[in-house]
Amino acid sequence: MKDLRVTYGGLLYWDRTLALHDGLVRPEGAEIEYHVHTSAPALFSQQIQEQTYDVCEMSMGSFLVLLGRGDDRFVGLPLFPSRNFRHGQIYVHAGSAIRRPADLAGKSVGVLEYQMTAAVWVRGILQDEYGVSAADLRWRTGGLTSPDWSERLAWSPPADVELVRIPAGRFLEEMLACGDLDALVTAQPPQAFDPRGTGPVRRLFADHRQVERAYYERTHLFPIMHLVTVRREIYERHPWLGASLMAAFEASKALGRQRLRQTTGLAVGLPWLGAELDELDLLFDGDAFPYGVTENAACIETLSRYAFEQGLTSHAVPVTEMFPAALR
Repeated sequence: MKDLRVTYGGLLYWDRTLALHDGLVRPEGAEIEYHVHTSAPALFSQQIQEQTYDVCEMSMGSFLVLLGRGDDRFVGLPLFPSRNFRHGQIYVHAGSAIRRPADLAGKSVGVLEYQMTAAVWVRGILQDEYGVSAADLRWRTGGLTSPDWSERLAWSPPADVELVRIPAGRFLEEMLACGDLDALVTAQPPQAFDPRGTGPVRRLFADHRQVERAYYERTHLFPIMHLVTVRREIYERHPWLGASLMAAFEASKALGRQRLRQTTGLAVGLPWLGAELDELDLLFDGDAFPYGVTENAACIETLSRYAFEQGLTSHAVPVTEMFPAALR
């Protein structure tokens, strides 16, 4: 019997999905046609609006918003190829008096999309760890590096949250650099940011690595950003595909870890890669990107709670609504 051919839309996380991209790993019974995207927001918008791919990497925040609306076009697989700590991704204007999270109260904070997973985590962390609520801040949304901007999912904020589109012709990084925004939540360092401490933009948490490590040691949460989804019509016709993809993603990740650990020649441009892998073993038991529901229950439930508390979903979406019973 001929293998099922499925299209996959995703970013290329080298140590986790490269073997799938290169064909070194194939799901049993299926052949993946891997389409590489360089922009996560563009990929998510395309998939949500057009359902371009059979299988697709998806924003966890947007996935929860869809489920909260009763939109179940996509079946979630407990595969999480993207995770990131977010304390280090809150940037402030260098000339501002903002020194600690409490100083953000009443300030204007930019975000590409209010619903994006990074912003959901940042708001939840500010609330849980520092007592700063989403309603304490004045949110601004719009284009990040250019005025071009469109929202992937229409959404109205809770009554107590101020969310305003920035003026036409402006963009968030430019407004932060000139002081028209007090702060910016963004996954990539703004172009005006200089890690040497010069320039118009600095991090809120200058010692973010220490802060993030302490956060993990206290909470055991390494924030999930993306999951893998399958179009429901595909999954219902081929329910075996879920388990096959789970096994293939695990195998690809294992090959990626193996490649990183061949430190006679560094697989990535990090001079102290060996020391970073030692830290990985100490903190994460050798795998900072575990797949599966049980291994990630606390992280999934925390993000679901944040989405509900921030008004993005009508209820705290349970894992039973996210993932098929056979994969839980």
